[in-house]
Amino acid sequence: MSYFLPLVLGFFIAFLAVIPPGLINMTAAKVSTQDGKNEALRFVFGASIIIFFQTFIAVLFARFISNHEEIVATLQEIGIFIFTLLSFYFFWIAEKPKKIKADAKVKGKSNRFLLGMLLSTLNLLPIPFYVFASMSLQASGYFSFDKIPVAEFVIGVVLGSFTVFYTYIVAFKKIEKKTEFLMRNINIIIGSVTSFMAFVTLFKLLYN
Repeated sequence: MSYFLPLVLGFFIAFLAVIPPGLINMTAAKVSTQDGKNEALRFVFGASIIIFFQTFIAVLFARFISNHEEIVATLQEIGIFIFTLLSFYFFWIAEKPKKIKADAKVKGKSNRFLLGMLLSTLNLLPIPFYVFASMSLQASGYFSFDKIPVAEFVIGVVLGSFTVFYTYIVAFKKIEKKTEFLMRNINIIIGSVTSFMAFVTLFKLLYN
C-alpha cells in the first residue's frame, strides 16, 4: 500500500461526497456573497474542525467493528436492505429537490466560525458514511487502521471537504448552472450509487 494512498483516497472520497449542493457548501456560498470571502473562510474553518472529529470518530468506530466479524456480517446484511430501500426511494418516490437559492440571506451577525461548527455538528451523516467508506477500503486492501494511515485518511477528508467549500466560495457564480444540473438529477445519482453499493455488498456476502 502506497504511503500516501490513504491521504489521496480520503481527499477524493470527501471531494465527491461533498460536491453536490448541501447545507454547508451552499451556506458558505451565501456567507461569501453576503459578508465577503474572509467571513466565509471563517465559516468553513469552523465546519472543517468538526469534520475532522467526525471522521476520526467514524474511523475509530470502523476499526472496532472490523475486529468483530459477527458485527461486520450483520451490518452487511442490514446494509443490503437499507441500500435497496434507498435506491427504490430515490428512483421512484423522491421528488426533485428544490433549487437552493444562493441569494437568500444568512440571518444574524453571529460569529461565522461558530456557525460553521454548529451546522457541521448538526450534520451527522458523515459519521456513518466514513464508517462504511473506511471499512470498504480496508476490506479491499487499500487502507489499514494503523495510526499513520488513519491520520492521513482523516486529513485527506478534511482537505477534500475544504477544497469543495472553497470552490463554492470563490466560484459559485461560475458553477451555479452545474449545481442546478446536480439538483435536477441528484435523486438519480444517489439512487445509482445506493444500487451499486447494494450489489457490491450482496456479492461480498455470497462469495466470502
